[in-house]
Amino acid sequence: MIPVCEPTLDGNELKYVVDCMHTGWISSGGKYVKRFEEDFAKFVGLKHGISNSNGTTALHLAVEALGIGEGDEVIVPDFTMMAVPNSVFYAGATPITIDSESETWNMDPALIEERITDKTKAIIVASVYGHPADMDKIMAIAKKHNLKVIEDCAEVHGATYDGKMCGTFGDIACFSFYGNKIIATGEGGMCLTNDDALAEEMRKLKNHYFGNPRFLHDKLGYNYRMTNIHAAIGVAQVEYADKLIQSRIDNAQLYSKLLAPLDFFNLPACRDNVKNVYWMYGITIKDTSKISKEDFMTRLKEKGVDTRSFFYPVSMQNSYKRLVDSELIRDAPVAKQLYERGFYLPSGGSLTNEQIETVVEKITEVIDEL
Repeated sequence: MIPVCEPTLDGNELKYVVDCMHTGWISSGGKYVKRFEEDFAKFVGLKHGISNSNGTTALHLAVEALGIGEGDEVIVPDFTMMAVPNSVFYAGATPITIDSESETWNMDPALIEERITDKTKAIIVASVYGHPADMDKIMAIAKKHNLKVIEDCAEVHGATYDGKMCGTFGDIACFSFYGNKIIATGEGGMCLTNDDALAEEMRKLKNHYFGNPRFLHDKLGYNYRMTNIHAAIGVAQVEYADKLIQSRIDNAQLYSKLLAPLDFFNLPACRDNVKNVYWMYGITIKDTSKISKEDFMTRLKEKGVDTRSFFYPVSMQNSYKRLVDSELIRDAPVAKQLYERGFYLPSGGSLTNEQIETVVEKITEVIDEL
């Protein structure tokens, strides 16, 4: 079976993890946590890195640090991982969904302003599958309405918009280092910011909000710390981050070259002003009257190729509909169609050209069998 994604661990990962074991620093203390924070912040181009346990906790920390809470609303994409709206729910606020652009699959800026009310406090921009969202338009709307901006950069490590690194536009950037991410630590996340006060607040929030003396707690905090072992892997990954990013791009270019002649799928977009890092190589079936997405994926699995479905839209989730007033829920026809027609192919950085050619060969077989 050709897997959807396997981590690339070709650097000093084992060396640094063994060092953690030898020194005894296996929890949240140890030299690698601070080093990873500093190295990754430098890689993105921001002042502060606040490591945490995963991308979801990173988003929650960002929402809490901005003072968002009960009665507030936050604009979020409809086509995204549920971690995004859930982080808003965790803070007691309400996520308000925005449908996608049909070309890039990201949040459509043209639909944002009509959803802003006097309760709106922030926008969470979650760039999808490696392609940056339209940050100029989104930031202009945020500035006009005095809204904070959180960038969910889990899927855009190293991507750029107008030559500027994703994560450097908003107030806080949130990253995931889950095992399928471009820079991967197994589990882990990080918040980045240039704001000293926000950085300090997030450092306290992630560590039970310890005060002085140590076991005096002024506010409700969380245990969202990253371990030294996970950070050690992260340090090693950042050392060859450019290689990890380029491998995803190279794989995507080969996929596009081989799949385009089939004229069966809509392939990933790449606007002229962005660097798409193709976290996952996503495709949508042009005509599902011939075969459903689910059937296509099943047939590929039978032929030894693993795939994953696109996100189920937030506004269609049972958990969302139970927690949000029905009057606030809007249809998202683009997000719905993306889910109905879309899935992604094996996309890990360690994927070989031969494996990609095999994937396309099996795809061609499925099409020929219709």
